[in-house]
Amino acid sequence: MSIWFADEAWLGGDGLAAGVVLEEAGGGRLARVAAGQDPPAGAVHLPGIVVPGLANVHSHAFHRALRGRAQAGAGDFWRWRDRMYALAAVLDPDDVFELARGTYAEMALAGITAVGEFHYLHHRPDGRPYADANVMGGALIAAAAEAGIRLTLLDTCYLRSGFGGGSRPAGPQVRFSDGDAESWVARVEGLANQVGGGWRLGAAVHSVRAVDERSMAAVAGWAQRHGSPLHMHLSEQPAENEEALAATGRTPTALAEAAGVLGPGTVAVHATHLTDPDVKALGATGTGVCLCPTTERDLGDGVGPTDRLVAAGSPLSLGTDSHAMVDLLEEARLVELHERLAHHHRGTHSPAALLGAATAAGYRALGWSGDGDGQPGPMGLAPGGPADFAVLDPGSVRLAGIDADEGVAGVVFAATAADVTDVVVGGRTIVRGRSHVTIPDVARDLHRAITSAWART
Repeated sequence: MSIWFADEAWLGGDGLAAGVVLEEAGGGRLARVAAGQDPPAGAVHLPGIVVPGLANVHSHAFHRALRGRAQAGAGDFWRWRDRMYALAAVLDPDDVFELARGTYAEMALAGITAVGEFHYLHHRPDGRPYADANVMGGALIAAAAEAGIRLTLLDTCYLRSGFGGGSRPAGPQVRFSDGDAESWVARVEGLANQVGGGWRLGAAVHSVRAVDERSMAAVAGWAQRHGSPLHMHLSEQPAENEEALAATGRTPTALAEAAGVLGPGTVAVHATHLTDPDVKALGATGTGVCLCPTTERDLGDGVGPTDRLVAAGSPLSLGTDSHAMVDLLEEARLVELHERLAHHHRGTHSPAALLGAATAAGYRALGWSGDGDGQPGPMGLAPGGPADFAVLDPGSVRLAGIDADEGVAGVVFAATAADVTDVVVGGRTIVRGRSHVTIPDVARDLHRAITSAWART
């Protein structure tokens, strides 16, 4: 049994509770949460603001090597993609492990306790499978284990380079493809037999450009049979919409709906360029939407209709995607700040809703919301919820002077990843005093992994 005493903690609402006891009685879940308490004997003191563990719903770990190397110059998403493909063409399983280990450790230092890895780099550079067909996924699983964070491996189906029967993957894309949906299912079943510990398996459709309607249905069917989350890139770029309409007469959302992909177990990533019927379809089916504002602004993608999505019934979650920045608090506040820029008014999303998107909603989107029985369970800092939390330093210059009665606004609009001092996952401390407990020099390890990968491009 472990007991912690937090000076302040977010237990819901707009304010912070004082004198909070957190008790874990085994199994990595909280047995007791009580505010207004005196410190129990033997409790670990958490001298700061405790928030539930942050959930990074959309990650491409190897993209971390692009930071600072793909931001300069003119162009758009498609020019950036050329740079990403150059990197994807040279990575081997050891590279993927080292990059992911460093990236996940950086996430841990930022208070992120769970990550959804949108994994499509499956095969050898020439498209042939490795002897172990899931060695790349295994590298990601091992990296998350060493970094100490929960992983949902969103194994991604990618079958074509664009609309039309002759659009076969080419260049680095051949690494992404299993050839057909049946081969994707067969490979993923090999992973399904290994699930356990700190990771779970989900499915992903890369996009409607990369997966035809029949194959989307096959991936969705696999996810439904296994009770696994299903994610997909959706309407990230105007060109995707234009190509879908030209080829099929339907928007990407309409194609996904026709294939049976939408639903409460599905998360659409980005969903930036939506029509009114698209928004209605996503909301009516309870399909979640994962926003990645720091990547969307970096690539010039645009600002999605988050106000209309929420009103329609789509729960929001957050991701760092390309890792132009690893700071989920920044992602949270940008959802509201981008709305202010786009629509010239404030207060579309409350601070509590934004922090909820960064925590409990993200856990649900990644399939971590229950005890494994398929039923939703308690989330956040509540009895029965995971013993996952981060501690923020109220003595930092950013948080100095915040009012506990409006403390969530202070956390969301003032705090950054640099304010995280300690992190606990499943009752186990993985960050203490701003240092990772098992990876002593995360910056050094990232530098070595990134420079080594680029040296071979």
